[in-house]
Amino acid sequence: MSATHVMIRSLSIAPLLGAVLAASAATGFASAGFASAGFAPATAASAAPADTLRRPIPYPVVPSRGFLEAVENGTRTTSGRPGPAYWQQWTDYELKATIRPAERRLYGGGRIVYHNRSPDSLSTLYLHLMQNVHAVGAMRNRPQLVTGGIVLSRVVAAGAELTLQASRRPPGSEDELPPGYAVLGTILRVILPEALQPGESVELELDWTFQIPSRGGGNRMGWSGDDLFFIAYWYPQMAVYDDVVGWQIDPFLGAAELYTGFGSYDLTVEVPEGWLVLASGTLLNPGEVLDPSVLARLGQAEGSDSVVHVVREGDLAAGRATRSSVGGPLSWRFHADTARDVSFSASRASVWDAVRTPVGDRDADGQTDYARVDAVYRPSAPRWANAARYGQHAIDFFSRYLALPYPWNHMSAIEGGGIMGGGMEFPMMTLMGSYNTRSDSALYYVTAHELGHMWLPMIVGSDERRHAWMDEGMTSFNENQSRKEFFPGEDSEDSDREGYLAVARAGEEGEMMRWTDHHYPGRAGTASYSKPSTVHAALQGLLGEDAFLAAYREYIRRWAYKHPTPWDFFHTMEDVTGRDLEWFWRAWYYETWTLDQAVTDVRERGDGTGDGTGDGKVAGTGNGTGGGTEIVIRDLGLVPMPARVQVTREDGEVLDLEVSVDTWLAGAAEAVLTVPSGSPVVRVEIDPEGLFPDVDRDNNVWDAAESAGSEGAESEGAGSEGAESENEAGREG
Repeated sequence: MSATHVMIRSLSIAPLLGAVLAASAATGFASAGFASAGFAPATAASAAPADTLRRPIPYPVVPSRGFLEAVENGTRTTSGRPGPAYWQQWTDYELKATIRPAERRLYGGGRIVYHNRSPDSLSTLYLHLMQNVHAVGAMRNRPQLVTGGIVLSRVVAAGAELTLQASRRPPGSEDELPPGYAVLGTILRVILPEALQPGESVELELDWTFQIPSRGGGNRMGWSGDDLFFIAYWYPQMAVYDDVVGWQIDPFLGAAELYTGFGSYDLTVEVPEGWLVLASGTLLNPGEVLDPSVLARLGQAEGSDSVVHVVREGDLAAGRATRSSVGGPLSWRFHADTARDVSFSASRASVWDAVRTPVGDRDADGQTDYARVDAVYRPSAPRWANAARYGQHAIDFFSRYLALPYPWNHMSAIEGGGIMGGGMEFPMMTLMGSYNTRSDSALYYVTAHELGHMWLPMIVGSDERRHAWMDEGMTSFNENQSRKEFFPGEDSEDSDREGYLAVARAGEEGEMMRWTDHHYPGRAGTASYSKPSTVHAALQGLLGEDAFLAAYREYIRRWAYKHPTPWDFFHTMEDVTGRDLEWFWRAWYYETWTLDQAVTDVRERGDGTGDGTGDGKVAGTGNGTGGGTEIVIRDLGLVPMPARVQVTREDGEVLDLEVSVDTWLAGAAEAVLTVPSGSPVVRVEIDPEGLFPDVDRDNNVWDAAESAGSEGAESEGAGSEGAESENEAGREG
């Protein structure tokens, strides 16, 4: 099989697969010790027989064939750590972009050096041409402007200029084709003059141009009015060749985002004078492009804990944002290292606020390091006056919360007005809407979310094209944690939780593990954002905050600047916590099952010698002389989760009991908890902290007073029914 095809190595995975299945069967797909700190097991519990319709028992999680082969090859492990033979590719880019605002056109050129760190010989390389989602006839899963896409004018590999091939054979069938290149939708295939051997590198040179759309790449880049460009998805970018999939060349259809490798970038942007440029990477020649007064204020901002207005409206009006150019455009030069992508903005009407923020100790030298946070916006977006302050908090918070300092020297938020209403992340940059018609808090939310993406996926480089929950869902969870600190007292989980539950109650959700481009129409947001965020919070509730955070941080540490899969995350969480969580992953990530636990009966045991099932009516008024109070907990849903039950007595005593998840994993649908004799039970509630996403919380609570009232109403109703029957009989006589 050609090494240029999507790599599936011919290895025997049967022994490893058998071991996975055997280990799962040995534990009964469950593990002991699921009660979390602070919750005691019930003093007595028994499982009633399962329903006639047997509840499903989560079967084991079996990773993909490619992942199992990677474990055999030593590049991955079943502990969640990268294997001793782990490798990944590296690319050095030298890119140049010239923007001609009047034409709304970009002219690009680049030199790419691709380093083959894999053990494989590569005769074919693949690159992404994502602007081709705008080409005539392109495959798309959302509407796009048709601009013609990228026009390549030169492709050179290893010093040889390549010709465009007429053949459009699919990947993996190019063995007999001569050196050359072909454009396959949003994929550029380059057949090399000679195969690239392990440890070697090859140089590519390309020239291209494209019409800049007003809303490009799924409303993630483009122009706004006649005064702003945000440029992304703009250059031929190396596809990822990894140890699990091989060449990951899923086409860009407009919805699913990126899976890109790490590399270094040297970027030159040419624009007319008066256009302010910010980009991924460090500006290398600020003195050549920035007006001296702007440069001085920028230096002030880099040492200030208060926001500094680096470029003001007066600077724009007087043409003092940039230096003047003689005989041509200004050239802005940037460098970014260990980045997954590079983007840039150019504006002649935006003001620039900046402030520093602490990021922790990057170099372990005991000193606090700082990054500069930028907010670049047009005066027509007044809510952005707080954006730099919002970014200052978000970068500081995530550096602390994730225990990984923000690694770059700046983070720039760009207001894009009509380009998009939400936000889109790129390394060291984000594009966001004006948010004029929404609240200040909404702008904080989107700022925190987009800046949170600097960790996931810009540092922890997961595959967004296939598993969006690994970056969007986790980042939504992280955003909610930052909101808790910025807006104390707010239930920051509520929006994601209720968004997921609304879809779940309607029976319209799709599986989280479904590939991103394959989500059901209109439901990608639930499976990628709200549900994984909510499930992440439930996992924290299950494990306890300290254990969860230790494992979560370890996952980020292990996979920083690498390419994790879902199974690396699953294995790391289990490895660090020492817990078997296969049932959790299967029930929440692979299925669309729901959680619905209910208090269905509360009754006295009578003489204290009952069999644990009880036959009394709903009560809970134990007099202290019998056998205590029985509480019947029924699992009406399909997701197995421990039932944490809080019992309140009349004298104010509160008892925390728990039905272990093992009860449900054994197939039971009902369990009985026994409360010892004492003060009467007046209230029972499942999950009083609201940690788990139960689709019907109305049945989570039993209240003695409400129960007594409803019983009285039923008795009264029975009496009136009897009177009506008697009257009816008399009329008939």
